[in-house]
Amino acid sequence: MSLADASHNPRAAAALAVAAVLAGTSLDDALPQASAGLAAADRALAQAIAYGVLRNRRLLEWLAARLLERPLKNEPRLQALLLGGLHQLRAMGVPDHAAVAETVAAAAALGKPWAKGLLNAVLRRYLRERSTLEAALPPDPALRLSYPDWLVARVREDWPSNWEAVLAAGNEPGPLTLRVNRRQTTREAYRDELAAAGIAAEPLAHAPDALRLHEPQPVASLPGWSAGRVSVQDAAAQLAAELLDAHPGHRVLDACSAPGGKTAHLLERTEALQLLALDRDAARLARVAENLHRLKLQAALRVADAAQPASWWDGVPFDRILLDAPCSGTGVIRRHPDIKWLRREADLAQAARTQGRLLKALWPLLAPGGVLLYATCSILRAEGEAVARAFRASQADAEELRIETPWGEAREIGRRLAPGGAYDGFYYARFIKKP
Repeated sequence: MSLADASHNPRAAAALAVAAVLAGTSLDDALPQASAGLAAADRALAQAIAYGVLRNRRLLEWLAARLLERPLKNEPRLQALLLGGLHQLRAMGVPDHAAVAETVAAAAALGKPWAKGLLNAVLRRYLRERSTLEAALPPDPALRLSYPDWLVARVREDWPSNWEAVLAAGNEPGPLTLRVNRRQTTREAYRDELAAAGIAAEPLAHAPDALRLHEPQPVASLPGWSAGRVSVQDAAAQLAAELLDAHPGHRVLDACSAPGGKTAHLLERTEALQLLALDRDAARLARVAENLHRLKLQAALRVADAAQPASWWDGVPFDRILLDAPCSGTGVIRRHPDIKWLRREADLAQAARTQGRLLKALWPLLAPGGVLLYATCSILRAEGEAVARAFRASQADAEELRIETPWGEAREIGRRLAPGGAYDGFYYARFIKKP
């Protein structure tokens, strides 16, 4: 059975996507490929199942191991299909008979018709023994919250007073938050447009261009989407433009710009910026260009490695530098649950080295009195606060510009946000170059 054949069944498509993720593919790549043949409603179902399985993987695997007489060895797609069936029965509100029958039928779509009886027996056994099985779940938070042990240990160390809440927040889907393009309209006026279209939204106190929707919507159907009046961007990411505080006429560098949300926000907030947006990946930089075109904004774009300024810098200092540095992405697990299973603890040290190298390379490009904003969408100190502290200690002319604000939590250096509610997990530190 080919992948194309299986992608016409939403439960089989979800299983294909989950199996691909557990083999090392990102969910952003795996899910569109697996569900390409589905109608919109079935794509949404496949997505809900795949996201749910990845959020709850360890717990579901624990249940599956107790329901199977023998493990499903060398059958990753079938295992993923079983986990999807269990997730439907546990958490999705799908009627029991439909969850069982459709999951069983999906075995044939995966080219595994021999497994239909097995799936039927296992899922029906779960229904019979559900109360006993759920009561027997071990108290281990790594299993109940479905995180790898190393990540639980790191979060517990870095967030000692609320680590379980931080992990639990990563399992809650993030809201759809919009950024209103102030070049074209106001937040209040756009909220009225949404209300007229029957879409409820609320402003967020600390992100002056943000509207959080009460219910997710297809973005292309939002009022003024094609005209560039609005974009999708989490509230935590929207804080960057205000923290950087660029003024008209400033030379601004967005050093790792793709997919371009922060680039666009800087241009929306401040006219007459001389903004250069870099990214190493040409395909990702093309997305920045597409976003700017839709929003009717302009910037200089260049495919380049920010850590090697000799290959792209013209020698004229920048007044502002934004370094949204590559990291583990642990602050955005609620939007990308595959991060739990694709990252390894060894990745943290590599990310920290990369971030330190970028900071060291970019600092000489900043004009005296200029500001560099360092940001990561991570909740781990190793690739946030620890890097910022080491950078400050290594640069005699770098002075921290403290972030005094009601949001988040002040650290020895910089400020961090736990994931949850309106905000993804984030870390920010701001430095000014002494004259």
